[in-house]
Amino acid sequence: MKHNVLKKFALFASAATLTMGMQATLAADTIKVGVLHSLSGTMAISETTLKDTMLMLVEEQNKKGGVLGKKLEAVVVDPASNWPLFAEKARELIQKEKVAVTFGCWTSVSRKSALPVFEELNGLLFYPVQYEGEESSKNVFYTGAAPNQQAIPAVDYLMNEIGVKRWVLAGTDYVYPRTTNKILEAYLKAKGVKSKDIMINYTPFGHADWQSIVADIKKFGSKGKKTAVVSTINGDANVPFYKELGNQGVSAEDIPVVAFSVGEEELSGIDTKPLVGHLAAWNYFMSVENEDNTAFIKAWKKFIKNDKRVTNDPMEAHVIGFNMWVKAVEKAGTTDTDAVEAAMIGISVPNLTGGIATMMPNHHLTKPVLIGEIQEDGQFDTVWQTKGTVVGDAWSDYLPGSKDVVSDWRKPLACGNYNVKTKKCSGQNYK
Repeated sequence: MKHNVLKKFALFASAATLTMGMQATLAADTIKVGVLHSLSGTMAISETTLKDTMLMLVEEQNKKGGVLGKKLEAVVVDPASNWPLFAEKARELIQKEKVAVTFGCWTSVSRKSALPVFEELNGLLFYPVQYEGEESSKNVFYTGAAPNQQAIPAVDYLMNEIGVKRWVLAGTDYVYPRTTNKILEAYLKAKGVKSKDIMINYTPFGHADWQSIVADIKKFGSKGKKTAVVSTINGDANVPFYKELGNQGVSAEDIPVVAFSVGEEELSGIDTKPLVGHLAAWNYFMSVENEDNTAFIKAWKKFIKNDKRVTNDPMEAHVIGFNMWVKAVEKAGTTDTDAVEAAMIGISVPNLTGGIATMMPNHHLTKPVLIGEIQEDGQFDTVWQTKGTVVGDAWSDYLPGSKDVVSDWRKPLACGNYNVKTKKCSGQNYK
């Protein structure tokens, strides 16, 4: 009896070992790619599309044979627009799922929540959305726009082309709008704009009642000087904001709005007729005409099985970041974080606006800047763009604590926060 029990146990143990071995072999045959985007909550309106974009890119790469002879496996988690949960989900992806890289986050507060985890566990994050700058991490590649690639050119356009004299800086109450507006306020004052001609307003995520705020904007804009709204309002709060602009008859001719977080995806859910002529500043529009963009739009609609779905700027940032990561892994011959990080610098791939994106030593891209007018069909008509690409600046030239700071992750400096005056590095990983 005892012998039979031991024999059965031995067989069970052998089977378990075999199963574990097969699982380990299967895991070793794939390279896991983390997808860290909100699929529920206030940011789902923007982030769900980025999750789908990553699934499409992984599928397309697998059709090409994968990477380093291995198939890619997307691991999707939902941080649910809950900022502390981004850190937990990042840890789950790196420690439990053993992902080689993660593509994710939208808001800066979600990125800042997850950032310490990526640095502690030495993971790689590709962040695809415009942000406030004032950050440079060895473990993050910033494929969205820095302020000098979006906010500053947009203000210059309003000032020089439209003659704006009064400024409403309206944003959601978190780090990206507050820091961006701090930079813009300093920039406007350096251009001679008086404090009385700058109105700053913040609202919570998901804010719905815009009646009094839009009324205040109308009043502020009725002082005889050309007024514009610079909007860093994020997520689904944009829908009632734009609806209230229409309700109160705020037209683009009266008070133009230039948005940094409203793209084709956000406009697809609202009536755009009252918004025609309002503006957005991005580095990509779906309406850009060239072969690469046409092919991308066709592939996206086929993958998502919906001809009415649109593309947008953060999607392009994921396309660029993903293609760069693939090239860097192939260049390094490994998915090892340090090797890929080093290989990424200098990598160039086509963007979707007809040019080339290059990863710079500060982990930011070269990007064109486009300003577009909202059309009735929810698309943008490009009214202005830079002649070439602009190098992303990690540290603002307009803030006292930042203007003397540079980022360069190449050896021997390998510093994201180097003060050119003191000759000291106070950034991550400095020894």
